[in-house]
Amino acid sequence: MDELQARHRKEQRDLQSRITQKKKQASKKTRKGVNDECDKLEAELGQKHAAEVAALNGDAAPQDEEVVLSEQLEGLILNVDAPEDVAKTNGTEHTQQPSVPQEASDDAVVPSQSKKPNRAKARLAKRAAEQEEQARQAAEEVKHMPDMKQQERGRMLEGMKQRGLHEKEIRADGHCLYSAVADQLEQLQVRLGTVVGDKPALGYKAVRSAAAEYIEQHQDDFVPFLEEPLPEYLHKIRDTGEWGGQLELMALAKTYGTDINVLQDFGRVEKIDSGSGSDAKEMWLGYYKHGFGLGEHYNSLRKAP
Repeated sequence: MDELQARHRKEQRDLQSRITQKKKQASKKTRKGVNDECDKLEAELGQKHAAEVAALNGDAAPQDEEVVLSEQLEGLILNVDAPEDVAKTNGTEHTQQPSVPQEASDDAVVPSQSKKPNRAKARLAKRAAEQEEQARQAAEEVKHMPDMKQQERGRMLEGMKQRGLHEKEIRADGHCLYSAVADQLEQLQVRLGTVVGDKPALGYKAVRSAAAEYIEQHQDDFVPFLEEPLPEYLHKIRDTGEWGGQLELMALAKTYGTDINVLQDFGRVEKIDSGSGSDAKEMWLGYYKHGFGLGEHYNSLRKAP
């Protein structure tokens, strides 16, 4: 059996050399024919080797030649270029294993004798390590960055002190601008207004309704600055928690005839004129860019007692 397997390995190597040479010399037109010829040569050699092994073992010719061919080819491929003692062991174990029916394949698959490293897992591990390192570096940078929230807060308090104001903190819920305006109007004893219908509205809801109504009645002054259709924009003002901004402050200043002063970082004050002249009442809002988790925020600034 050892001599037979050694000869089989040599014949297999010789055949592979011939097949490699034929495929190298094949052109596009002859490639299919060459591949078919090579497959035929491999099948014939496998059948010949299977018959020789069966004869040596004294076995009867198998009824299913495809099963024998597949098993024998697998054994030959496993033992090609292997050391003699390994080939002997593998060959013996192979002949002792019961045959398992399977379809013969034109291209024999070479099982791996040693587990190969998983490249996909290695790439994922490398990527995870890189992301972890980036997160560590970012956290390290944050430690050395100035606290924007704390610095802004300190400057805002200084600005309030200079103007004789103190802060009424407004809940950061998306309605802060309207709630802050409502608080200021109550301090100025200005009627908030009503929502659609005759039911009185309280707080930010009334202010939202007033802003939407003014924009709807003065569309030409606002539509050029909108990035969406007017009905959708008005719906967001009236019925949702959408944040308010410059356009809404302009509408509210006109609606209530009250000038709006917005104190910002570094002591800047933006004044929104109501058009009511020098006798107009004034309200004060504090605008924060960094001070709250949701982002931009408005608080009500009352006169200090």
